[in-house]
Amino acid sequence: MPILEANNLTYTYSIGSPFQKTAVDHINLQIEQGEFIGIIGHTGSGKSTLMQMMNGLLKPTEGTVLLDGKDIWAKKADRRAVRFQVGLVFQYPEYQLFEETVYKDIAFGPKNMGLDEKEIDRRVRETAEAVGLDEKLLEQSPYALSGGQKRRAAIAGVMAMEPRVLILDEPTAGLDPLGRTTVLTQLREYHKKTGCTVMLVSHSMEDVAKYVSKLLVLSHAKVVCYDTPERVFARGAELEQIGLALPQITKVFHGLKERGITFPEEVYTVRFGAELLRAKLEGSTPPC
Repeated sequence: MPILEANNLTYTYSIGSPFQKTAVDHINLQIEQGEFIGIIGHTGSGKSTLMQMMNGLLKPTEGTVLLDGKDIWAKKADRRAVRFQVGLVFQYPEYQLFEETVYKDIAFGPKNMGLDEKEIDRRVRETAEAVGLDEKLLEQSPYALSGGQKRRAAIAGVMAMEPRVLILDEPTAGLDPLGRTTVLTQLREYHKKTGCTVMLVSHSMEDVAKYVSKLLVLSHAKVVCYDTPERVFARGAELEQIGLALPQITKVFHGLKERGITFPEEVYTVRFGAELLRAKLEGSTPPC
């Protein structure tokens, strides 16, 4: 059974007004436990609205969201408990830092869960380590941190609740290339270590290609495709038509294909592309 499921999910803003807009339009989706999913789409495609419904922040205009097979908007459903299980990191989460110290900010969620001090301390220190924050920074003001450190502290605050599903809305927005790589690599390690389901919203194919096991592509409030990266990137022309840029390495291999140089698999990471090229030049068996 999927951990999260969307059935005929629809959300319309400003119903009955001149500004009425359907942001999510009859989406059906199943999220399995332990997956690392990338959600991509152009601005206004419905990514953030969909994630806020999966977390229970927005009530669907139509359809249902199921957590472990149970409707999170059922009459007696505990949506507060749902939000502890399905953690959501908003875009630019560092703007939500407010406590006196980094430690207190990370501890805020676990404290509201009613955990004891020993358990809170364990979670704070483990998640700080997971996102690469030095322990000595925990007693500093969050406003004294660098931009990248603030972002990681805010992400740690959601991780510390140990949600079964971790949703991140553009966690690398505004970061430089090194900062983006650092955050995404740490998320991948966190996913491997905890087995938590991760849903990563991004505009960038480049960012998600190296990390996710499945890709959900949205356009104009609807699902275009939901599949493995290899199968999604094989539909490159269709993706470009809806305004999504393929990874540069994928474009390079498409160009090679047009010139008659073919390869057995779709390429979407530089490392895999280099291995295929090396095998082709050496005349050896391509890597699996």
